[in-house]
Amino acid sequence: MDVVIVGLPGSGKSVVGKRLAHRHGATFVDVDERIETEDGRPIPRIFEEDGEAAFRTLERRAVADLGPPDPAPTLGRIIATGGGAVVDPRNRWALYRGRTSVWLDGRPEVLAQRLRRSPRVRPLVAGRDPIGTLRDLGARRERFYGAADVHVTGVAEVTDVVAAVERHLAERRDAVSQPTMLLRAATPIGRVLLGDGIASTAIDETLRRLEARRAILVSEPGAWAAAGERLAGELAAAGWDVATVMLPEGEPAKRLPVVEAAASDLARLRVDRDEPIVAIGGGALGDAAGFLAATYLRGIPVVHVPTTLVAQIDSSLGGKTAVDLPEGKNLVGAFHQPAAIVIDVALLATLPERQRRAALGEAVKMAALGDERLFELLEHRGEAIARGDASAVEHGDVAELVERCAWAKVEVVMADERERGPRDGRITLNLGHSLGHAVEAAAGYSELLHGEAVAYGLRAACRIGVTTGVTPPERAARITGLLDTLGLAQQPLPYGLEAVLDHLATDKKHTGGRLRWVLPTADGVEVRADVPDDVVAAAASSMLAAGSAP
Repeated sequence: MDVVIVGLPGSGKSVVGKRLAHRHGATFVDVDERIETEDGRPIPRIFEEDGEAAFRTLERRAVADLGPPDPAPTLGRIIATGGGAVVDPRNRWALYRGRTSVWLDGRPEVLAQRLRRSPRVRPLVAGRDPIGTLRDLGARRERFYGAADVHVTGVAEVTDVVAAVERHLAERRDAVSQPTMLLRAATPIGRVLLGDGIASTAIDETLRRLEARRAILVSEPGAWAAAGERLAGELAAAGWDVATVMLPEGEPAKRLPVVEAAASDLARLRVDRDEPIVAIGGGALGDAAGFLAATYLRGIPVVHVPTTLVAQIDSSLGGKTAVDLPEGKNLVGAFHQPAAIVIDVALLATLPERQRRAALGEAVKMAALGDERLFELLEHRGEAIARGDASAVEHGDVAELVERCAWAKVEVVMADERERGPRDGRITLNLGHSLGHAVEAAAGYSELLHGEAVAYGLRAACRIGVTTGVTPPERAARITGLLDTLGLAQQPLPYGLEAVLDHLATDKKHTGGRLRWVLPTADGVEVRADVPDDVVAAAASSMLAAGSAP
């Protein structure tokens, strides 16, 4: 068994790790010391001469060089990381998966005192207010540390801390078979749990935290066959009384008569106002189940368990719930934040390639909002992710993609929950969606997947942006080139221009009679309400014809 110790600077990772290794005859590995030995310079000097980004590259290499975890039940290696190593999603995937992770926690005031006495300089703390800096680092990193398997207060005597860690390790003899939590965050828009193989344990944990008396699962046939039935069995084995409500598969779930029938099912189950429902499925199921939760008894808790890539990176987050009308998509809805979102990347294993590839349309949108690392990930590994290559899972590409997209959306939504904020608020998430939704409606919500439609909308937004001078041609070329690489929005669409523009007229992003367009800039987006109608028509016509030129 490998044990990974994480925590803020001064939390005692090296001291506890060395003591633990000595007591059990294990090998102690200090990741920071390995970096210094390999590079030939102390870490403060690396920071000073090359900057933090260069150090993080060395850190990622050092983590990768640890190799696979030790599968033996006895303690083999005790690995102490630098305080910021687990901020990188790829590092967390390598460190937490198959290993037992231990978070040494402590109050910033105590840790600051330790750092003052330590001969070792911490670059991110040196020369600053140590208490304030540690408090800020702790707040920003809590979701990464909080994903650890074991949480121990590290400010007691070393002997007591080691004993506490040993008690927890005694309960975990087979770390390889355990689910891997990668992120655990309590946010104003719901608790976010992200990991690999975590679904049933995270649902169980969430229902217990909500003091639920049973597990009420809302799903649809495809998701039920792929994941829901197994999760129901595991919850029943954990002692839960399981009830189910089934909706139609896909966009047909998002109709008012369907919601009415599901509400009747809840009434027959005598669901009360404090009882949560658990939505297991993709984006359409999540929209419908969220709307059901928002309206039944004027609002009951909902736990989202997204089973598709597009739902994991986008639709399950943010609290938007809605159903469709013949006149347009998502025209009847409500904001209703979930109690929790359980994102298990293992649920994507059986997803058809078309759904994976389509979801990358939403991922390209998130990259275009300004995430350069996500852009590079999609450019280098997007095709492997779309094909479902085993290497994309094993190396952590899928997990990193999901986390970067999902957390970026969480941050945007927390700043502007109801899309009423400044010009750079939640509306920025609608990049590519205005004409994307219009072609979805023209297709009758049955021929195009949502991410595919967004990809077409991204091409149109790039053309509008270039025409109006908002989008630099090279930025548009990079976005559309990435869509080409991923095989998205390349085929002409058989819908009439007039029909698409008619659906565009019902778009919800109108203000004062003018549609607000989200257009790419050199490193983000800009919201404009002054785009001429003829420019929109030309972009829509070009979109329907498809192609890579912006």
